[in-house]
Amino acid sequence: MGWYALEPADETFFETAPFVHSYPVDLDVPPDVVWGSLTSERSMWDWKLPVKRLTWTSPRPFGPGTTREVILTGSTFGIRERYFRWEDGRRKSFAATECDRRLLRRFAEDYLVEPRPGGSRFTWTIALEPLPKVRWLFGATDPINAVFFRAVPRAAKSYFARS
Repeated sequence: MGWYALEPADETFFETAPFVHSYPVDLDVPPDVVWGSLTSERSMWDWKLPVKRLTWTSPRPFGPGTTREVILTGSTFGIRERYFRWEDGRRKSFAATECDRRLLRRFAEDYLVEPRPGGSRFTWTIALEPLPKVRWLFGATDPINAVFFRAVPRAAKSYFARS
């Protein structure tokens, strides 16, 4: 599997990317419980997300500059990530540095955990910019991708309801 470099992204990318999806979900657990799950070695599996492998490639304690690699189940689609924002207990954001498919120019995700009465609100935001040659494909499949992306907040709701 080869890896291809992506262009850098920062917090402004969540406002300027051609494709941005944001999903807030209210959870009946305290913010520290949500945060602990988001930064665990097992979160993707515990939440039953389609992930074949998740490897934190930086030692703890995590912070800006932390890296990890994620490979999705059912494919060899993978990305390497570098966190540019890390507000321990509240928010983390990464930009993909490499992808194993020539599809993306830039890609980023943001995870925000906020207190609310009776629990917390978790907001997951994904932003991407495809390469020009496949932008039409991303435009055509964006409604389908939006349904797929909703799996993350649904998985969080389901996991914390079982916990």
